[in-house]
Amino acid sequence: MDPLGMAVSSPAVLGRHTSNRDHLMNSSDPTHPANHICSLCRNFYTLGWVTGTGGGVSIKQGPHIFIAPSGVQKELMQPADIFVMEHATRSYLRKPPVLKPSACTPLFLAAFDRGAGCSIHTHSQWAVLLTLLVEQEALRKGTRLADICFEIEKIEQIKGIPKGRGREGMLGYFDRLRVPIIPNTAHEEDLTQSLEAAMERYPDSYAVLVLRHGVYVWGDNVHKAKTQAESLDYIFRLAVEMHRLGLPWVDQDVLE
Repeated sequence: MDPLGMAVSSPAVLGRHTSNRDHLMNSSDPTHPANHICSLCRNFYTLGWVTGTGGGVSIKQGPHIFIAPSGVQKELMQPADIFVMEHATRSYLRKPPVLKPSACTPLFLAAFDRGAGCSIHTHSQWAVLLTLLVEQEALRKGTRLADICFEIEKIEQIKGIPKGRGREGMLGYFDRLRVPIIPNTAHEEDLTQSLEAAMERYPDSYAVLVLRHGVYVWGDNVHKAKTQAESLDYIFRLAVEMHRLGLPWVDQDVLE
């Protein structure tokens, strides 16, 4: 087992993949997971989402999960840097020498176990600021931090978020978007249990905010995960600016 608790194939098993494992990565198709992860990370770097090697992206294709490495500058990442795991066994089929798999891996797997095709983790400043505002309000009201959740409604961009797992269509203008917030931990992988609990408590959510840390977003495929991450970041930024202007996120705040 590796430090993240994932199975590592024996030398004999790895030997069987020696001649074939690079075919998992080598493709001129820009939508191939190994290429797509690199292009997404470069894009997210320009947005300030994966600064200082933080954050990560993982894509599931068939039985394989492609995972960005840890500690690599995201804007410089190459397909050869990508790890490949077999989902069913949690065994690495391809491990680049020297590099370490993302500490986000157990959290990505939580999304894949629930049917996701892509999972994204960012350190967006807007996500972090938003969690601080919700935390501040929870402390003012005496709400347990374990129970906090970001809620907003009557914002057009909410239409960019699906209604929920197994449900058809997208949220509407009059629907209320809810994104649970979980406490941060000293080590990324230690977030797994609280992330999974939030997923079960809010089964229709496609994202979980991490207090003072960032956000995890997932979708049925890469296109949906990316558009949802973009829509949510837009909403997070808007919510921070609304708070600065004294504007409520939901109607009930007007009545309090």
